Formats: sequence, structure tokens, C-alpha cells
Amino acid sequence: MNVHLHETPEQLAEAAARAFVERAAEAIAERGRFAVAFAGGSTPKATYEILARDHAEQVDWPNVHVFFGDERTVPPDHGDSNYRMARGALLDRVPVGSVHRMRGELPPDEAAASYEGELKEFFGGELPVLDLVMLGIGEDGHTASLFPETSALEVTDRPVVANPVPKLDTTRLTLTVPVLNAAREVHFLVAGGDKAEALEEILEGDADPRAYPAKLVRPTGGPIWMVDRAAAGSLRDPA
Repeated sequence: MNVHLHETPEQLAEAAARAFVERAAEAIAERGRFAVAFAGGSTPKATYEILARDHAEQVDWPNVHVFFGDERTVPPDHGDSNYRMARGALLDRVPVGSVHRMRGELPPDEAAASYEGELKEFFGGELPVLDLVMLGIGEDGHTASLFPETSALEVTDRPVVANPVPKLDTTRLTLTVPVLNAAREVHFLVAGGDKAEALEEILEGDADPRAYPAKLVRPTGGPIWMVDRAAAGSLRDPA
């Protein structure tokens, strides 16, 4: 397991920002562009704010292309929108080359189809290969909007779907497992003691992956886990 332990959420976010800068430089040098999928949540938000504050001059932003791993079915100006959060924390503050948001204001199936078309236009007809996917986990082991025992976990032939989540009485838009696993690199950012039990099961347990969907994310080389001390509190050997 590629686990990087940080003492505090702030140190974790700083490390994640530095890793973003490094991956962007490598991708742009090798392929002329950096395609990254953003996550929602407080730790990714802190990472985006650090990028805007401390690394605005260190990234070739016009060659950065931003996608999203998931989105709530809300308009882009809604307080729950991942896009709105990322825009305020970073995207309005640096000159990124392009931003590809999931259109949560549309009917969910229409929004998923629209995003699938946008992915195909950018990456070509084959499975999208993102340079970096940033993810978190929930207390229930979900990641992106791949929730336990939901229909999206079984999808293998589409890059993005509308995923009904009965326990939340809503539908979410999410990239599918094949897209996450096709990424050149995946970074999980996990902070807080409320994630400790799920993190232990994901990294060390033997439960069915469909009960802890983050277990399904297995890109080549495995994901990189950036965790703080509190989240790592239940791991056998967190150091």
C-alpha cells in the first residue's frame, strides 16, 4: 500500500498541492497537457486554495484541463455543487485551459450523456485516460459518487453515469470504476477520525468491495493514499 502519513489536515493538503504541481509538470512535459479530475470535500478544497495561494506561478495553467469525478444534481451556483466549490477555491483565480463540469442542473441521465460526449470529444472515442484523479472517501467507504451497493458499481461500458443513491434519496453523477482505474495516477486525500474505520477496512480488511467501493479503485501501480494522523488511527502500521 502506498500510504503517505501527515500529522494534520493542513499538512496533508499542502502535500497534495505539491503532488499536483509535480504531476502537472510531468504531464505537460510529456504530452503537452494535464487532464485532472477534481473531487469535492473539505480536504480537496484546502488543496485547491493552497494551489491558488502558493503555486499560482509554478503551474502552466493554460495547459491544465479540469474535469470532475462526481457531482450532485444541483445547478452550478448551488451551495452543494462541487464545481462551485472548486471555482471559488481555485478556478476563478488561475488561468486554466479548460473546465469541464458535470451539468447537475439537467435531468440526471441527460447530464451523464452530455458529460460522456464531452469526455469523448476531449479524449477521443476510447476510454478516457486522465493524468490524475483526486478522490476522497466517505464514512461508508464510498468514493466519487460510487456508493455501497449502488448500480454504478456494476457499470463497465460507460465512463459516466447517473447513480441513484437510495439512502440519500437522490441521484448523483459519477465517473465509473473503469475510468478511475484507467487514470495514470489516483490520489486519495483522507482526513479526520470519522474516516478511520472505513480507511482501515479499505486498506486492511476483507469485506466485499461493493460494500466499500473505494476498494474497487485499483489503477496500475495502485492508488496513492495521503492520510492524516486521525484518519490513520485504526491502521495496524500507519507510519
